[in-house]
Amino acid sequence: MVEDLLARLVAFPSVVGSPNGAIVDWIAEYCRAHGASVTVLPGPEGDRCNLFATIGPRDKPGYILSGHMDVVPAGEAEWSADPFTMRAVGDRCYGRGTTDMKGFLACALAALPGLAASNLSQPVHLAFSYDEEAGCRGVPHLIEALPALCEKPLGAIIGEPSRMRAVRAHKGKAAVRLEVIGRSGHSSQPHLGLNAVHAMAGVITKAVAYGKLLAEGPFDPNFDPPYSSLQVGVVAGGQAVNIIPDRCTADIEVRAVSGTAPLSLLEPVKQQFEALRSENFKTFWHELSAYPALSLAADSPLAGLMMELTGKETLSAVSYGTEAGLYQQAGIEAIICGPGDIGRAHRPDEYITLSELYACRQMIEALGARLSG
Repeated sequence: MVEDLLARLVAFPSVVGSPNGAIVDWIAEYCRAHGASVTVLPGPEGDRCNLFATIGPRDKPGYILSGHMDVVPAGEAEWSADPFTMRAVGDRCYGRGTTDMKGFLACALAALPGLAASNLSQPVHLAFSYDEEAGCRGVPHLIEALPALCEKPLGAIIGEPSRMRAVRAHKGKAAVRLEVIGRSGHSSQPHLGLNAVHAMAGVITKAVAYGKLLAEGPFDPNFDPPYSSLQVGVVAGGQAVNIIPDRCTADIEVRAVSGTAPLSLLEPVKQQFEALRSENFKTFWHELSAYPALSLAADSPLAGLMMELTGKETLSAVSYGTEAGLYQQAGIEAIICGPGDIGRAHRPDEYITLSELYACRQMIEALGARLSG
């Protein structure tokens, strides 16, 4: 059954940044058909929604199973077949989002009928978000609505691919777009223009130098690398080599170790960037995304629960980011645990194995058994 549900979910091309009404409507109908209380939460974009569903008593503290419905684009030429038509080959299920992270959604949905029949004394909530792949843009709206939807949860299990090993920490992240506006003109008369590319190049040079200083600490040995980092990922500007470019943009991200606010790491870059105004450039600072680090103590109740449910020791940290830090920031203990391997995500011929799916479904069923009675 879980593979059938996964095939249905993969068939929705719910690419990040696009309307997601079709997949939300289908999941909502499925959940309601199996006895769940469902709330669809439209986001401010107007064409995207989060979904929250509850099995069991809403007035008791329970646990959240958290996942995102969006996937990254699948435009790579190396795909062996249609990425939005799941293919089962042996133990492998191929398709965009199978690992990241519709596999976890399928497991939660597959377990839902059993949860509904098990007379839960504490609830299990499904919290499915949008635009996680754009920097966790959807889930803050869902988290903000939680007090009106349920009693404060005891914990949130974020089902990002972790080979079914519960993970207690990840770095925080912030991404910004710097936009500088100068003045165009003929390249033979550079003194009459304001070269936006040259101006941005100076900012980038200083940002990269500052990024190297982050390697001096603070440190967290749970991560590789054990320090915060900065990268300039995208630079764009100019029209032709003989035209003074009047506009240039640069996208910069930082990844912060626990205890460091990601956006605070960008303050020195912002100061250097805004100093261009004294040279008659216009500057615009656009925050693209930001989410905090996750740091859950090894002896926390949630970590102990996950060891019980999976039969495996928890892992200290992973290098990728998730929505878990946002739940923790809101006062809800959070941990990562899901089927699949992050190394298969965002690649052509992404896949998950049936054994991984079955193990995840069993973990969720074990959670339900623990909450029954």
